[in-house]
Amino acid sequence: MLSRRLYRIKVFESLYAWFQGGEPRLEVAEKNMLQSIEKIYELYYHQLSFLLEVVDFYEKRTEEARHKFYPTEEELNPNLKFVNNALIGLLRNNKDLQEKTRRYRINWADEQEMVRAICTKIRNGKDHKNYLASPENSFEEDREFVCQVFRKYIARSTALAYYFEEKNIHWNIDFDAVAQFVMKTLRIVPEGYPAGASLAQLFRKEEGDDPAEDKKFVTGLFRKAIAESKEMEERIAKKVVNWELDRIALTDIILLKMALTELVHFPFIPVKVTLNEYIELSKSFSTPKSKTFINGLLDKLTEELTEQKLIRKKGRGLIK
Repeated sequence: MLSRRLYRIKVFESLYAWFQGGEPRLEVAEKNMLQSIEKIYELYYHQLSFLLEVVDFYEKRTEEARHKFYPTEEELNPNLKFVNNALIGLLRNNKDLQEKTRRYRINWADEQEMVRAICTKIRNGKDHKNYLASPENSFEEDREFVCQVFRKYIARSTALAYYFEEKNIHWNIDFDAVAQFVMKTLRIVPEGYPAGASLAQLFRKEEGDDPAEDKKFVTGLFRKAIAESKEMEERIAKKVVNWELDRIALTDIILLKMALTELVHFPFIPVKVTLNEYIELSKSFSTPKSKTFINGLLDKLTEELTEQKLIRKKGRGLIK
């Protein structure tokens, strides 16, 4: 289950295309948006697969060194701690990852130079030497080292980010967020996690979480922001002092429309969460001054909507 922020980003991208005069048919635009969300999961499995590819390359190079004409003592008797890492073994045996690798046709055969470069960095790293020298040999130690490898050498790889951007232009935006998603997987997957269980299902936050609800959130946010666009523009225009609406950045207008839609139509999302989310999104997708502008305007609009009893939140601790 992806974070709501990622869903909001995908809705924002789709609304931006819509208001720029993109696909004119709402149902097609919505379908394209849902497909872009599915692509996030594809990127997730690509990144996990690449981690395993790096370890496979590491193992292959270790075995090749043993068959050199004049191998050193260390090469003849290599430390196989990373090769036998328990978390890596769990990922290798996971049926979900294997099936997604086939479905998405993930293949790193043409990217061995990039794999080699990252593998070399890992081997030369101090954390690698410390890991091999440590006598601990626990699942948690294995987990910590894999997390270090992924965070330092894969999630920060400009070559890998560029590779994904070449495959899908949106993956350049999604790369860092999905890397965080992978890191969470590595952090929380338990020892003995069933080989037949989905890796993505680890992100069910509560027993009642339902993927269908996330789809309702995404499609509802998209459709209602479009359906009530004119009404929301009028509200925004009344709160902007000495500033014509057409002079406001389109990105700011869209973020404001999304926030207003959430405030009014999603009663179980706290007001504070909505406000914080769109202020954060403005830092990534709008102008440097947008954070202050959107923050101030949303405060005024939230107060107005509350007075008009259009914001009716449900749940403990929420604004009624």
